[in-house]
Amino acid sequence: MDRNLALEFVRITEAAALASAQFMGRGNEKDADQAAVDAMRRAFDSVNIDGTVVIGEGERDEAPMLFIGEKVGRNGAEAPEIDIALDPLEGTTICAKGGVGAISVIAVAERGHFLHAPDTYMDKIACGPRAAGKIDLDFTPEENIKIVAMALNKSVENLTVSILDRPRHEELITRVRKMGARIRLIGDGDVSAGIAPCWEESGIDLLLGIGGAPEGVITAAALKCLGGDFQGRLKFRNEQEKSRAKQMGLKNPEQKLLRDDLAKGSVMFCATGVTDGPLLEGVRTLPGHRTQTHSIVMRSASGTVRRIEAEHNFVTKPDHLGTSVNTSRSTGGRV
Repeated sequence: MDRNLALEFVRITEAAALASAQFMGRGNEKDADQAAVDAMRRAFDSVNIDGTVVIGEGERDEAPMLFIGEKVGRNGAEAPEIDIALDPLEGTTICAKGGVGAISVIAVAERGHFLHAPDTYMDKIACGPRAAGKIDLDFTPEENIKIVAMALNKSVENLTVSILDRPRHEELITRVRKMGARIRLIGDGDVSAGIAPCWEESGIDLLLGIGGAPEGVITAAALKCLGGDFQGRLKFRNEQEKSRAKQMGLKNPEQKLLRDDLAKGSVMFCATGVTDGPLLEGVRTLPGHRTQTHSIVMRSASGTVRRIEAEHNFVTKPDHLGTSVNTSRSTGGRV
């Protein structure tokens, strides 16, 4: 995949983040999500790709746009064939409540290189590079915590585990606390939490628990770019979901899925913060009809991580999205 596409995808996540941020803290999840979906779908029309959404807003009969199987991009001359995993607003409730860690996110791979995951649950474990290859979903939580603590040269008491705050995790939370480890409970947005162990400054060392399967694919793509590790196993709510997984090409729906089972080959990952979180700062409103965004773009082929801070001027250079980039500054390296 052309590395220049990475910056094109950042413009798409910026558009979705800017649109949804208008509803931050206003208590309306539906409007925040719809704004992000609409902006992201429009932005795809400007990129010359032959793209297929493989992880999106749901099945065709559930989502009017960015549904699984939808074609996106201009599909002009020499347009690359790519698969896209996306979430226009990962952390819809977070955004509506003005909470921590809502992002707009896109992961990209060559055609056929993402797991086509049904919209079901997934048991997950994610860690940073220093513990990569050592964790295992088949181990107990206690064993994995000890492994990560040893890899990070930390005591268990100084290890922080991120877990979704859900009734299904009551036993897991009890076991982790009994070990003496710290827990950071999150209400939503386990993509950010799954990536966070790759940054020491995030304060998160390990992700455990059951979340959405589509988010697991996106997290695996990001961790592949960063050298982190991820494993998952689908947790079906009924036989219909298991049948759907088989129809989507998963021969053994109950198998343990490694990071590279979920995201094969060369992948890209782009995200823009909507609200402040462990991965990115959120959208900032500036004087003079300007807005500031913070984004990250990563490529597994080069291992480059680029952080992009951009100012968008809504007056001097409006475009078809209703936003424009006035100035931008990036740090990192060659994408």
